[in-house]
Amino acid sequence: MRSFSFSALLSITLLRMSAMTMVSYRLYYFSIFFESFVSNCRCIAMQILRKYFLFLLWIPTFCFGQSKNEETIEWKSSRLLTWTDYKANPDPNSDAAASTTTYLGVEYNMDQKGLTWKIQCLFSITRSWGRHKDDFVLKHEQGHFDIAEIYARKLNQRLKDYKFNNTTFKDDLKTIYTTITSEKEAFQDQYDNETDHSRKKEVQVEWLKKITKMLDDLKDYSSYR
Repeated sequence: MRSFSFSALLSITLLRMSAMTMVSYRLYYFSIFFESFVSNCRCIAMQILRKYFLFLLWIPTFCFGQSKNEETIEWKSSRLLTWTDYKANPDPNSDAAASTTTYLGVEYNMDQKGLTWKIQCLFSITRSWGRHKDDFVLKHEQGHFDIAEIYARKLNQRLKDYKFNNTTFKDDLKTIYTTITSEKEAFQDQYDNETDHSRKKEVQVEWLKKITKMLDDLKDYSSYR
């Protein structure tokens, strides 16, 4: 059996205590570092999650009635309609000279920059038809397409004026869209009723002037694509 002096035992004990203190301090330091690391990771993960969630935020696209394989033309001031654009067969149950089908659609996106949108004003080649194909009737039908463009610009105007609300924006956007489309359809009906579907030629001429002026008044909202 080996023997130790008191001083030697005290020295060994102090060394052991010192070593234990160092180990304890290192463990404590590691615990603080680990907790800080986990906290930072959580913070970074939450930031990534928030950005990822914001980027993936889904907002419905609105464009009712259009089929997937439908052939369409986008409204352009330099591209007027011609009778070759009317490819559907005339409706046997209608006595109309022609029928023009248009669509007003909007696609919303949400990202770090906020709310953005893309509006489409389309003429349906597939669904539009002509029975009495003269220039005067064609100008009347072009008027219908131009009215759709007027309301595309009005939609852009209202979206620009919209104050974003994080809790109600989906309902708000739907309300804006449905209100605009309802106004558009009412205006299209008014156009047909007052011109008697182009039969009242003097009234028709005045309406075309009115439509041209409305397009010009809304030219600041024409860059919506």
